[in-house]
Amino acid sequence: MNIIFGRFSSFSIAAVALLVGSGAALAQDFSDASDPSATTAPVAQRGVALSELAPNAPDSYTVKSGDTLWAISGIFLKKPWRWPELWQMNRADIRNPHRIYPGQQLRLEKVNGRAVLRTGRAGENSASAPTSTLRVSPKTRATSLADAAIPTLASQAIEPFLAEPLIVDELTLATAPRIVATQEGRVLLSRGDRAYASGAYAGSRAGKALSEQPGEPFNFRVFRNATPLKDPTTQAILGYEAQYVGQAELVRGESTAQTPDQDGKLHTDKVPATIDIVGSKEEMRVGDRLIAEPPRQLRSYVPRAPSIPTTGQIVSVYGSAVVQASANQIVAINRGTRDGVEPGHVMAILKDGERLEDKTDSAKPQLKLPNERNGLLMVFRTFDRLSYALILQATDGVRVGDHFANPN
Repeated sequence: MNIIFGRFSSFSIAAVALLVGSGAALAQDFSDASDPSATTAPVAQRGVALSELAPNAPDSYTVKSGDTLWAISGIFLKKPWRWPELWQMNRADIRNPHRIYPGQQLRLEKVNGRAVLRTGRAGENSASAPTSTLRVSPKTRATSLADAAIPTLASQAIEPFLAEPLIVDELTLATAPRIVATQEGRVLLSRGDRAYASGAYAGSRAGKALSEQPGEPFNFRVFRNATPLKDPTTQAILGYEAQYVGQAELVRGESTAQTPDQDGKLHTDKVPATIDIVGSKEEMRVGDRLIAEPPRQLRSYVPRAPSIPTTGQIVSVYGSAVVQASANQIVAINRGTRDGVEPGHVMAILKDGERLEDKTDSAKPQLKLPNERNGLLMVFRTFDRLSYALILQATDGVRVGDHFANPN
């Protein structure tokens, strides 16, 4: 798309992205999604068959504030995960997805028995105004479009999980900096309190001292109670889920001080780093761990089926008091980046078929009923061997051990 400023020369969209700042949606780098295979076939470019459209799919739809990409996908498609085909996306488009904003009009074009989706401005006459050119008056304004784009999922459902739970290996958590002392011997810490932390260890154990030097992290999340997440079948530990309790900011790094004893002899003492608690979900205490604030997670991924056969099981339902999950709850699954799982992947949830005795047969053989489809989930955050997913639909309770597979 070209943007023409009155009678001035046109600029490429990349140049305009630079003008509006590094936070602009079109200037963002979406290259952090893993590619499971260099030979993965591109998504079909022909659109979708008319039979794949939702029964009441409109010819056009104007995007509203509060919409989500998943909900709009369901307006047009029987199978919302086929959204990339409706948009004629290839792998590059999925990595750097089309951004959709309130006020845009989505138009369904039907040609030769297939349908594709186009975008334009609401009220625009496609016969008289080409969608590839936008004419504006020569005014100067800098703004970021990133926060205006509609999210893939309801932000209130997943926003806490982009910041709160953390999957780490045992060594990472064991050697992470920890809170070692509080002021005036306080037992509990909350927002506004000052505390002291250390990343170094006196013994041979690995650990890096907290430093205020340029390039070192200043903002940290505070975690405790790492819970092992085990594969439901093999019982192998896939990672540890750390409990998020708050945020801290580094004020001064670790150092040493020369302190005289009663005899006047100098001793070298370790001086821990000074931190301020700047946010709290729960009260913090000595022993809680600090992990550097990670980069902001990509939220505008494209809902789609995995490009390779993917199966696995649900490892946990987030929330220790929860036995089974329903729609809009979070689960951890036993597949991650090394298995080719990416944010945006949609999976079918399969309820494990019951094992029972065939009472109609005198030999009373054991039967295993087939697994039945029980809903859909979408991955929104990935780790090496685990991922977090939001349950989009569920006809019955979802439990640990339930299977998932490609939705097709």
